[in-house]
Amino acid sequence: MKYILFALFSSCMLTAHSQKSSFFNNSRTILGIHKERTASMGIGDIDNDGDLDIVVANGRHWPGQNKIFINNGRGMFTVSKHLGSEQETSYSTELADFNGDGNLDIAVGNDMAPNFIFINDGEGNFTKGPSFGAKYGSTRNIVVADIDNDADLDILITNRGSENEICLNNGHGVFTEVIGFGNKKDSTIDVEVADMNGDGHLDLILANRDDQPNYVYLNDGNLNFKTKTPYGTGNDVTRSVAVTDIDNDGFKDIITANIGEPNVIYFGNKKGTYERKVIFDTRSDKSYALSIGDLNADGNTDIAIGNVGAPNTVFMNSANAMSWEKMQLNDQDFSTYDILIYDLNGDNKLDIIESNSDELNQFYFNRLPSKGL
Repeated sequence: MKYILFALFSSCMLTAHSQKSSFFNNSRTILGIHKERTASMGIGDIDNDGDLDIVVANGRHWPGQNKIFINNGRGMFTVSKHLGSEQETSYSTELADFNGDGNLDIAVGNDMAPNFIFINDGEGNFTKGPSFGAKYGSTRNIVVADIDNDADLDILITNRGSENEICLNNGHGVFTEVIGFGNKKDSTIDVEVADMNGDGHLDLILANRDDQPNYVYLNDGNLNFKTKTPYGTGNDVTRSVAVTDIDNDGFKDIITANIGEPNVIYFGNKKGTYERKVIFDTRSDKSYALSIGDLNADGNTDIAIGNVGAPNTVFMNSANAMSWEKMQLNDQDFSTYDILIYDLNGDNKLDIIESNSDELNQFYFNRLPSKGL
C-alpha cells in the first residue's frame, strides 16, 4: 500500500498535494470568524441562484446560533445570517424539499431539545415550522430519504442511548407518524440508507458507538426491519458510515470511520454478508466523520476523513479499493465533527468542507489540473 504525506504551509496558504490533485486553503476560505461548537453542515442551493449555500449547525450540548452562509457564485461566502431567532443544542442539519413546493427547507436535529423544520420562502428566508421526532431525544444525526416510497421525503433520527426514529412525512412537510428502528439500547451515531440486497426497498446501515455491534437492517417493504446482518468486529466504536459499490463488483460496500481503531471498508457479496474487508486507514485516530466522492476524476470513489485530535486526511482510491494513497489536508489537530465533499465554486471539481468544533470552519478548493477532467 502506497502512502504519500505532504503538507505545505505559509502564513496565507495551505496546499496538500497528491499525484493528481491538490487542495488549496487560505485565510478567506472560512465560514465566519467565530470559533463555535459546530457539529454538522448542510449544503444546497437555498436561494435558487444556481450555487451551493451552507447551513451550519452549532451548539452540540450547549445552545449555539445556527447560521446560513450564502455563496457569491465563486465559492466564497460573503453573506451570512442567523437561522431562527433561538440558540439551540444542534447536532445535525439537512436540506431537502419537505413540503413539495420546489424549495429547499432545513431540518435541524437537537440534543435533549425538540427538532424543527425551517420552511423556505423560495428566496432563502426561513420560518420555523413543525417539530419532528421525540421532544427530548439525544439526537446525533438526521438523514433524509423516502424510506416508505411514497414520493415525499422522510427523516431518520439517530439517538445515542435511546430509540432511533423514522419520522414519516405526510406529504406536506409534517411528521406525525414515528416508528423506531434498531435496538432501543443502541448508541447509534450515524445511519446510512441504501438498498443493500437489491429488492427495491431501502435498508438501514447503523453505526454504533460504545463497543456495540454494527448492523444492516433489511426492509421487508413494509418498514419492518427485523432481519439484521452484522458487520465489523462486534465491538467497534463507529462514528460514521458511507455506502457505495467502491470496488465496482455490483454489490454495495460499507465504509466506516472509527474512534481509536483503524478505518475499514467491508465489502458486500451475493450472500448479503460483509466478511471481506480492507483497512484503508491504518492509524487509530479518533475519526468522527467521512465523506466520499471522486476527488481526482479518475472514476474511482475516494474518501475524506475528519478526525478529532489529529489532522484530517484524504485517501485516493486505486485498484478497486485495494490500494490507497494517503494525503494530509492540514497539520492541525482540530475537532472535526463533519466533513463534506461538494463543488463549491462550479468548476466541476469536488471541494472539501470541514465542520470544526471550537475552531474555525473551513473549506479547501480542489486544484485538480484541467487535463485530469
